[in-house]
Amino acid sequence: MKSFHISRYAMAAMMSLSLTAGPAAAQDSPDPIRMVLNDWTGQLLSTQLMGEAFKRKGLNVEYVQADAMAQFVGLQSGDLNVEMEVWATTQKDVMDEAIATGNVENLGESGMKAKEEWWYPLYMKEKCPGLPNWEALKEPACVEAFSTAETAPKGRYLGAPVTWGGFDEERVEALGLDFEVVHAGTDAALFAELESAYQRKAPIILWVYSPHWVPAVYEGEYIEFPPYTEDCYKQERYDCAKPSGPIWKVAWSGVAKKWPTAHEAIKKFHISSDEMNSLIKRVDVDKEPLEKVVSGWLDANEARWQQWFQ
Repeated sequence: MKSFHISRYAMAAMMSLSLTAGPAAAQDSPDPIRMVLNDWTGQLLSTQLMGEAFKRKGLNVEYVQADAMAQFVGLQSGDLNVEMEVWATTQKDVMDEAIATGNVENLGESGMKAKEEWWYPLYMKEKCPGLPNWEALKEPACVEAFSTAETAPKGRYLGAPVTWGGFDEERVEALGLDFEVVHAGTDAALFAELESAYQRKAPIILWVYSPHWVPAVYEGEYIEFPPYTEDCYKQERYDCAKPSGPIWKVAWSGVAKKWPTAHEAIKKFHISSDEMNSLIKRVDVDKEPLEKVVSGWLDANEARWQQWFQ
């Protein structure tokens, strides 16, 4: 993602904006609904599409920056109220634990499907022709092809920010890969490095997720690891592909009673991966301000989002 976009909105989110537009429904609390902002553009879009729709219906909204894993503590306590994107790929276990307490509620699938995996540009197949089979990464020539001055003689895998989880170090060890995992500091840094490498046809293999603009803009492939199984993760082997599946919406269990209008609208919120990819591209590639993309979508789709409140 373009670094100045994500950093700007993340920093703005940390200031926790709170705005009200008109009178809320009588049965809803006037207190602000604290909606979680994480550190990737798609999540900022999902959250603010819902949050700005709330404001247009007269509900009070506060945006609060929180870590993608640690946020569940705040959701259990009620200090945080709504999270619009929980990914089956990396957050399912911690979500399930939070729901088991009875203090967090799963409000259903968002319509988007999550995929997170190792990804490489197609030009790397010239130097590592066995790809996308993961076993090609064990070949000395492929290790060298993906190495950098920073990691040589080992190959270099650029992982997501540490706070996202993902078990990449465990996978490298389990599969006997001669690679060093280097974590990007931010989502923005992750994809800024991809853009730079792609332009120079430099060696790179990294964490790429979808919904996202990268698979639509760049030619590349995901590594084909051994198929994911629940036992692979439950037994903490991590010698398999990352899980994939829905992106869910979750909330503090008190939302239904305190903000019933919001609770029902969140359940009805639905957007496809393809539609979200196009919105992410407008922010991160076309450099449109995120607030403009959100307000434009709400203006163009009023009949649709109004249905969420019926």
